[in-house]
Amino acid sequence: MSGKAKVEDYETLITELSNRSIVLVGLMGAGKTCVGRSLSKILGLPFVDTDHEIELAAGCSIEYLFERYGEDEFRTGEVLVIRRLLGNGPQVLATGGGAFMNADTRQSITELAVSVWLKASLDVLTNRTSRRGKRPILKNGNPKEILSKLIELRYPVYGTADLTIETGNERVEVTCHKVVSALNNYFPHAGSPESTTR
Repeated sequence: MSGKAKVEDYETLITELSNRSIVLVGLMGAGKTCVGRSLSKILGLPFVDTDHEIELAAGCSIEYLFERYGEDEFRTGEVLVIRRLLGNGPQVLATGGGAFMNADTRQSITELAVSVWLKASLDVLTNRTSRRGKRPILKNGNPKEILSKLIELRYPVYGTADLTIETGNERVEVTCHKVVSALNNYFPHAGSPESTTR
């Protein structure tokens, strides 16, 4: 993204958002947190990671929640936390990989946000998730096989997001540029600030 672009260049886009959040969805390893942090700085909006907020609310790690209470109980809490967070827009909100699979959460996001799917290939996801631990879902089997099954199950649902951004091994700034361009196209009055700052 151009280093000359400033927060004020995106004022029209922020106005178009009104109180809506920009919600990043996708599988683990898609870059939601990294892209979300960078995007929030570019747009001058708060960044919130739902997994972090869930840990704050529960007083323990997500890994512990999975082990102690199971995935179903975790998802119940996740729905409530995301619904609460969506009332704090505008903001950039990075969600956990399974959050968008919940119909109630999808409905809340549809009503209160613009959803952006960061779509990555199996190889990219496998490579990224192998660098970091604490992925409860990947602990019980071959990580690549588990990710492949998750892709088959979740990608059709992720595909219902408002915007889809293909992401690979490019720099975070490049992915952010794609997101901002897609948002400008999504909001017809937002314009394209990049064209005046290059």
